[in-house]
Amino acid sequence: MIRPRLALATFTLMTLGATAGAYAAESAGVLLAQAPGILRGPGMYLNLLKFLPVLAVFLLWAWTSYWVDDDAKELVNPKFEVWNSVIFFSGILGFAMVWAIPIYPISLTLLLLAYFIPLMSYIYTRNQTVPDDSKVLTPYHLGEVMNGLMNKAGMKGIFNKGDSGVNQGGPPIEFVGKSQGSSKADPTRVAQAEESRSYTSAKELVYDAVLRRATDIHFEPTAEQLSIRYRIDGILHAAEPFDRPTGDAVINVFKVLGALDISEKRKPQDGSFGAKLEGRELEFRVATSGSKSGEKMVMRILDSGMGVSALDEAGLRPKLATEIRNLVTQPHGMFLCCGPTGSGKTTTLYACLREIDRFQKNIITVEDPIEYHLDNITQMEINTKSGQTFSGSLRSILRQDPDVIMIGEIRDQETATIACQAATTGHMVFSTVHANDTVTALFRLLDLGVEPFMIASALTAVLGQRLVRMLCENCKEPYKPKPEFLKKANLPADKVDVFYRRPAEPQEVCPQCGGTGYLGRTGIFELLIITEPMRDMIRENPSLNAIKAEARKNGMIYLQEDGLRQVIQGKTSIDELLRVVK
Repeated sequence: MIRPRLALATFTLMTLGATAGAYAAESAGVLLAQAPGILRGPGMYLNLLKFLPVLAVFLLWAWTSYWVDDDAKELVNPKFEVWNSVIFFSGILGFAMVWAIPIYPISLTLLLLAYFIPLMSYIYTRNQTVPDDSKVLTPYHLGEVMNGLMNKAGMKGIFNKGDSGVNQGGPPIEFVGKSQGSSKADPTRVAQAEESRSYTSAKELVYDAVLRRATDIHFEPTAEQLSIRYRIDGILHAAEPFDRPTGDAVINVFKVLGALDISEKRKPQDGSFGAKLEGRELEFRVATSGSKSGEKMVMRILDSGMGVSALDEAGLRPKLATEIRNLVTQPHGMFLCCGPTGSGKTTTLYACLREIDRFQKNIITVEDPIEYHLDNITQMEINTKSGQTFSGSLRSILRQDPDVIMIGEIRDQETATIACQAATTGHMVFSTVHANDTVTALFRLLDLGVEPFMIASALTAVLGQRLVRMLCENCKEPYKPKPEFLKKANLPADKVDVFYRRPAEPQEVCPQCGGTGYLGRTGIFELLIITEPMRDMIRENPSLNAIKAEARKNGMIYLQEDGLRQVIQGKTSIDELLRVVK
């Protein structure tokens, strides 16, 4: 890697003099050719029409070399360190061809190619590794540049407008307000929110959270400021806080968009609003509550347009994916997913729905809220304020001639009983239940008051799952595991060479994971298939240990064992596995 600042300073005078001399000579040659016999004397022999474009390219190239050098340092990525050398020497080659080739159109074309090809290659490469708001030469970036130039000239910017024609004045995100008790867009809500001075700050906050793949935004008041934290890959990360006046104003913006009462700061409230971001449909669920230091707010971010992944993409091992596919395509029964909040249960159920022929079967879901949209199925949303509950909706669904029913969550005895009855009367029922593992999920249904014989007749299988963070491929480091640990985990020491982990002492911040060492999540699973011996156990004398022993006899792999598979493959770390599965 060269030092372009010193090189450019030295090369500037050389290039200007050489280029001017070359075009003076070429211009003189043209003049002499046109007027034979006229001797060369004093006068203007420099062709400005040819020289000025070359000078303009030279100045752009000099500025570009400075920018690439600074930009590559900010990206903190070794593969970008050579780009300033590539840009610099390609420019020198281009100007050398201008001096050496006397045919002006050819030399100018080669100069432009020598300048633009390396520059565009660098921009394309760096845009693949930076967030959307840091990309250059995109329509939004060019619009912001034009707006800045127009503002300096005393004119109002006209670029980066939303669908409503209102200038966005910030990130390319457009909020969609909601009226109280309605799911339809309310433009007046957005107009009211735009009157706040903190409206742009609210947009920047949401835009930053979406780019960082946050699923929740936490607003936590203290005596002096409003702390902001993002939940990314299941872990809360601190963001730039607001001072209290600005933070309170930002909260009021979201309350107006969600049709909440801005004067009420003690009683809990909840609402929702939407947003549009570069073709994506986003939905935000807002919940507020009072605290000693002020009003606290949590916003859940739902990407309504997010595609539903297939079973093979959820982290399931191939054999397990085949078993689940055979189970969920049966004509009747009950398939449960269990795990804590945020473990991906709903995502797995939608992946199961994708395995069913939605054109030949009537599929109806009842959820709170609807997190995914799937074609050719009927989706219903719970609204407790209007009296619409899981049990009430489930009764109405059974009168709609369904083939497959998906219940967002089994929370009470009535819903559990109706679900079991539906499973034994020719329907395939999918649902979730909060339980630590698959066997515990059986006893969770018993605790809700469902009769053992009904559970034994209805239940087909229970899938337990967790989400573990995946190591960043750019900065993970290998290490040799201790033999004691391998022996304790029943792993052969001669077949396990290395494990991987996040950098113990990172020298620089990774641009892909932001220094966390993790990027994205994958699932670990255990599947309990209800066999006839198990059904007899559940009917006669449900015993936790007996059912576990029978499941183990049938080859069930525990969550910890499936997680070790991901550790051995280098997808996650042992520390992350122990954090998720105790």
